[in-house]
Amino acid sequence: MVHFVGAGPGAVDLLTIRGRELIEKADVIIYAGSLVNPDLLKYARKDCKIYDSAYMDLDEITEVMKSATGEIVRLHTGDPSIYGAIKEQMDFLDKEGIPYDICPGVSSMAGAAAALKAEYTLPGVSQSIIITRAEGRTAIPEGQDLRSMASHGATMVLFLSSGMADKVSRELKEGGYRGDTPVAVVYKATWPEELIIRTDLDSLASDMEANHINKTALIVVGDVLDHEYELSRLYDKDFTTGYRN
Repeated sequence: MVHFVGAGPGAVDLLTIRGRELIEKADVIIYAGSLVNPDLLKYARKDCKIYDSAYMDLDEITEVMKSATGEIVRLHTGDPSIYGAIKEQMDFLDKEGIPYDICPGVSSMAGAAAALKAEYTLPGVSQSIIITRAEGRTAIPEGQDLRSMASHGATMVLFLSSGMADKVSRELKEGGYRGDTPVAVVYKATWPEELIIRTDLDSLASDMEANHINKTALIVVGDVLDHEYELSRLYDKDFTTGYRN
């Protein structure tokens, strides 16, 4: 049995209870060593076999899943549904007839919002969140490039893009965001070494370079970071709901 487990954004105590229980009883753990906090492995049994997938390719990972016996935990950073590359692993398991399940985790985008004390959706400012990344060695499908996404003016959370700050700034401005649109960069959200940079699109690249940030950071773009907004109708005394007249 293979359990895909979301390790959370970094802080050990943001691992879910279910995730911890699965780690505690695992016979084998394959964890994303380049991103997952290794302190989470302290919950593993002494006799648990542990593999670091940072040094493995897909064939090597799936071979461990196929040959191992007992309970296997595939430990992914954040929540595995976001840039987790789990579909290709699940397809392999389906082909081999190996059962699996998924334990969700706290995404780093939630950890970043908490660090920023921010709400990604504000009435009158943005009611949508675009989760995306800049185009690098992996191509972006047609119509989903940053210029196209920028046309919506929504809150944008960029994964896997902190090494391309110049490109991010340029393409978002070409797509419609103002140069003074507020931006926050959250490096290693919820980790002890967490760092927050508040800037704007015009200064994004220079500020990230000055702070030597080029990986393991989220870039949050949008007026929700610094803008007047409307109060929620949900708690308006004159707004009727199914619970309050």
